[in-house]
Amino acid sequence: MKNVLVFGGFGFLGFYLVKELLNREYNIIVADIVQNEELKNSVEYIQCDISKEDEVTSVFERHNYDIVYNLAGFANLDNAIKFPIKTINLNVIGNMYVLEQCVKHKVERFVYASSAYAMSNKGSFYGISKLASEKIIEEYNKKYDLSFVILRYGSVYSERSYDNNYIYNLVKKAVLERKINHHGDGNEIREYIHAADAAKLSVDVIESDSFKNLHVILTGTERMKRIEMFQMINEILNNDVVISCNESGYNNHYKFTPYSFEPSVSKKLVANPHIDMGQGLLECVRAVYNTK
Repeated sequence: MKNVLVFGGFGFLGFYLVKELLNREYNIIVADIVQNEELKNSVEYIQCDISKEDEVTSVFERHNYDIVYNLAGFANLDNAIKFPIKTINLNVIGNMYVLEQCVKHKVERFVYASSAYAMSNKGSFYGISKLASEKIIEEYNKKYDLSFVILRYGSVYSERSYDNNYIYNLVKKAVLERKINHHGDGNEIREYIHAADAAKLSVDVIESDSFKNLHVILTGTERMKRIEMFQMINEILNNDVVISCNESGYNNHYKFTPYSFEPSVSKKLVANPHIDMGQGLLECVRAVYNTK
């Protein structure tokens, strides 16, 4: 059996990933800041905060790992916007601590949980942190030959209670308060994928070399507008839910697609007058001679 280390293995998506890995009979070690009662007897647990380098190092000293997943860090976009420094520390610096150890201990493959927001000009600090980590992973591959798979997750949902499980929290409020308050116009389009399905695909990528050193987008086939989903929830609850789309602010979320191209525009500033290139070279030569 291969040893698989999962950072953030007891989080929203991590829970399903660990269960899928167990179904396929991998030997699993979970590194997370919290314990999970349901899975604690099935996997080895190591308490770890990836923002602390010594704790990450300690995890790698415990075993030799064949595959390392990193699902840890900020996954809630709104929280990431509120705490930009913590977001970068967790999602970028913390990920680099993991990468350093993967290289040092010659890990076979590194799998990173990115986001559709890495492809978007939306997502604020969250999207920026994911894109930055992707580029850093690519550089570790070039410099140290660390094989990777980057998984860009779309709209993942499930029936479990997590702060970043949007649909569950939406349904919970609809059931308890008979209200759905949405800050957009309701026409935003998403392709929903259940976390269990996302987990299966997340394990498939380590069982084939066809995904090696690639970016993989994981979304579902349940493509619908937000308002359509709200109406479905309302019908399930006997049309007893008040739906409000107040358009008070949805600036940091994409509306129809996460894909965007927004090149940075720069101005060219030249010195006038300026030091002639020939004169500059002569000054360099003179400086060299003066140091002989």
